[in-house]
Amino acid sequence: MLYSSSVETILTDLEEGVLTISLNRPDSLNALRPEMISAIGNIVGLASSDDEVSVIILEGIGRAFCAGVDLKVLQGVDPHAGKIGDAFNEPALRAWSAIRNCDCPVIAKVHGACFTGALELALHCDLIYTTEDTKFGDTHAKFGLRPTWGMSQTLSRAIGVRRAKELSFTARTITGKEAVKLGLVNAAVQNKASLDELVAVRTGQIVSNSQSTVTAIKDLYGISQLGLSLDNSLEVELNREYPSIKDTNERLSSFKS
Repeated sequence: MLYSSSVETILTDLEEGVLTISLNRPDSLNALRPEMISAIGNIVGLASSDDEVSVIILEGIGRAFCAGVDLKVLQGVDPHAGKIGDAFNEPALRAWSAIRNCDCPVIAKVHGACFTGALELALHCDLIYTTEDTKFGDTHAKFGLRPTWGMSQTLSRAIGVRRAKELSFTARTITGKEAVKLGLVNAAVQNKASLDELVAVRTGQIVSNSQSTVTAIKDLYGISQLGLSLDNSLEVELNREYPSIKDTNERLSSFKS
């Protein structure tokens, strides 16, 4: 399948099982506009059913991953009760649903800046890698807006309720180095070149494994977020079936002790 975006601010590249989706508004620190979010959702949705795609990377071109929502789009709009509005919320819902339900892992490759709406999208991804000096923050409270893309749910699950409340209440900025300590990201490396190298290594490792099994494992980890008791979750894990896994014998037979 060929991947292309009708939106010039979203670029795509598929190489050796890795689909890279790039935010392409570098002069605006890749600030999100509704059409960009729609494109992300559409592309991820298509890729989910494509056997040629084993991993998806979401990244930003230029100095930053993403500064968040383009507040210029909100000028002249009257947000009701602190909600950013359907122009953003509807495509955002489709985008993060596509990311969470995608069969393959989705990696947020974050550098420079990752604020509010961008952080919400990143938190819906399976893995987040960043640089030590990247700036992260939730600025909803600063602008009188309430979360509608999942911040209150995903951030609290990632770093704990008390730490999440502190970041959201204060709207303070943290670095990638602190984000690692909080458990917000998987790893933070020294610079962008090191980030490129790390993500290349991790995607290569994922691609080398059984893709149907990776899909099953992603689904099984999703059970932990269903609010079930541990006993029920263990039962679901044991009994859930994945007939698409058909390469077990082949992989076991190639094992050499």
